[in-house]
Amino acid sequence: MNSNPAVRKLGALQIALLAIPCVAVLVVPWFNRIDPSIDGIPFFYWWQMLWVPLSGVFIGIVYRQVVGDAKGD
Repeated sequence: MNSNPAVRKLGALQIALLAIPCVAVLVVPWFNRIDPSIDGIPFFYWWQMLWVPLSGVFIGIVYRQVVGDAKGD
């Protein structure tokens, strides 16, 4: 039972947006290499650290789509 009728269920687009960061950091063969390095930091590490803020962006987009209408947006 949903106490807030303005909150919608996740659609296929929202699920895909939330899955992108998960896939990007869990499929290790895609980024298991050293080059290109940035200031001596191997690609393996900076790729994962890049997805920390990007994951927040993706989650924020989904949040605005699902809950944003509850605030009159």
